[in-house]
Amino acid sequence: MKTHRPRRRVAVTGVGLLTALGEGRAETWKGLLEGRSGIGPIRGYDASALVTRHAAELDGFRPERYADRRSLRMTTRNDRLAIAGAALAMEDAGLGGPTGVAGAGYDPERAALFVGGNKEISNPEHLLSGSLAARDEQGRADFRRLGERMTSAFHPLYYVEGLQSAALFHLSHAHGFKGPNAYFHGTSDAGAAAIARAYRAVRSGECHMALAGGSDDAASWWSMTRMDGLGVLATADLPADRVFRPYDVERSGSVLGDGAAYLVLEDLDAARRRGATVYAEIRGSAATRDGDGLITPEPDGGPLAAAIGRALDTARVPASEVSYVATHGCATRLGDRSEARALVRAFGPHSTAVASSVKPATGHLVAGAGALNVAVCALALDTGAVPPTLNLDRPDPECRALDWVPREARELRLRHTVAIARGLEGQQVALVLSDPGLSDGGLGDSSPSDRGLSDAEQR
Repeated sequence: MKTHRPRRRVAVTGVGLLTALGEGRAETWKGLLEGRSGIGPIRGYDASALVTRHAAELDGFRPERYADRRSLRMTTRNDRLAIAGAALAMEDAGLGGPTGVAGAGYDPERAALFVGGNKEISNPEHLLSGSLAARDEQGRADFRRLGERMTSAFHPLYYVEGLQSAALFHLSHAHGFKGPNAYFHGTSDAGAAAIARAYRAVRSGECHMALAGGSDDAASWWSMTRMDGLGVLATADLPADRVFRPYDVERSGSVLGDGAAYLVLEDLDAARRRGATVYAEIRGSAATRDGDGLITPEPDGGPLAAAIGRALDTARVPASEVSYVATHGCATRLGDRSEARALVRAFGPHSTAVASSVKPATGHLVAGAGALNVAVCALALDTGAVPPTLNLDRPDPECRALDWVPREARELRLRHTVAIARGLEGQQVALVLSDPGLSDGGLGDSSPSDRGLSDAEQR
């Protein structure tokens, strides 16, 4: 008979948030509970050619506070958001200052890093300047001319700054991480998948602590131009702070936002011994794939419901004991309806849990959105309050599932919560976070479903 080492309990000890509501955990959380929105008309560039001209842009973001000059020369704005979010999380956990102090309070050899992102190109101005140099006399692309002028036409660090996983290097370098690491590319699922991987690494003893999350410059010119034509962004003619309306009959799509959400995860017992603030305990995670089609999830929400059910099974938490769900709430017609149906399938038609989407306040952070939902669950457990779903004036009858906490925050006694992330290409991710003061409920021994044992092994 096989023996298994006890599984560690995984604590959230640091929360780093960078959103249009503010810089740092406290500012963003305060804005969420106050019901403020960071969405406004796009100011960073001329958006007149776009259908959607609103976004949640960062006001006064200073990347030099988080990175030295050398790093800034090799990074894009996308990378800089990741650097800032990660630094804020480490600072919040008491494991380093804003620019990072490698190895301060942790063993770098046993420190893990898991990064979620959606980066695609180098700095756009460097791409444009190089491309313009490759035109012939008629203004057409000339690859021979490009070859002749390549070394002088493109920025010297063009390919270095354009590496998709560049943030993985910059964060490892800043904080001295030498343990397990990986980069997850995608949309909302990316940051949540990174945190789920970090949870499993800490739980299994693969590392002592982990930094994980996601970020995106989703409000940038490049991101907006490619998303604008997909039919998923808001088109309603409403004031900027009212146009993002999840689950409402007048919803017309998402509004994108710049930002980052990173968490520090540690062994719960070790975190308590060092006197760390423990916001929440991560108890389970799961992921599934929605195979219905690109940007068109299965109408009944089956794959998302399956992810939620499997995460609860891993956590050994009955669906009836879940108090709050941080939902995806992308405000598309099919997206919201399929999510609502998934919640009914997962929790039942008479569930007393409440749910909300913070996207109308922060904008859709794309690769950082799922990680933000995990952070929202952790902070809700810590403070005993849940943020509202803004702009929900007339709920769609086909989106009836849980109490959506419309318009105003609510104080609640929470025990267990679920964070949801849905990727544009069909990825479904769910994580279960609980009050760290609860008994481990036997979590020290892995369950048959958690270990993936056969029926014979279970007997």
